[in-house]
Amino acid sequence: MIYDNSKVRRQDRLLDDAEALELLRDGEYGVMSMTDGEGRAYGVPLNYVWDGKDCIYIHCAPSGRKLSCIDRNKEVSFCVVGHTGVVPEKFTTNYESIILECNADTGLNEEERMDALRMFLEKYSPHCLSTGLKYAEKSFHRTQIIRLGIKTFSGKRKKVSNFADNNTKRQ
Repeated sequence: MIYDNSKVRRQDRLLDDAEALELLRDGEYGVMSMTDGEGRAYGVPLNYVWDGKDCIYIHCAPSGRKLSCIDRNKEVSFCVVGHTGVVPEKFTTNYESIILECNADTGLNEEERMDALRMFLEKYSPHCLSTGLKYAEKSFHRTQIIRLGIKTFSGKRKKVSNFADNNTKRQ
């Protein structure tokens, strides 16, 4: 996984790699964008977990548009948006985001799929872990896990004065 900001137009707004990794770890959702192999684009907001290394996991039903797109083209983009805030008097918006270029894989073995579900529970339902694991086991047969292998990512932020006064978190 390579952190590469060389293609970011506004070099004055770059997140450093530690800030980008923090956003990847703590972000609530991301938007996965893909094509269907026939030139039609499709983007969908999703909860996700990061393994702390070079993979993101998402979950979904065992069939659907996401999986059809991935079957046709495994290259996807994933965008995580962190803190945002409109600054009306300056006609701008504060933001932080990262964009990841990934390869999507399905057909993971049961152990990796269950590990991903455990990571979801630890991130989104840490106080309900034992109940969540029982639920995951019960619904395992109807849950697909997609692994996004991160190839490269970049990140940037815009932060103008009085950001704290106008900051909202839309994660």
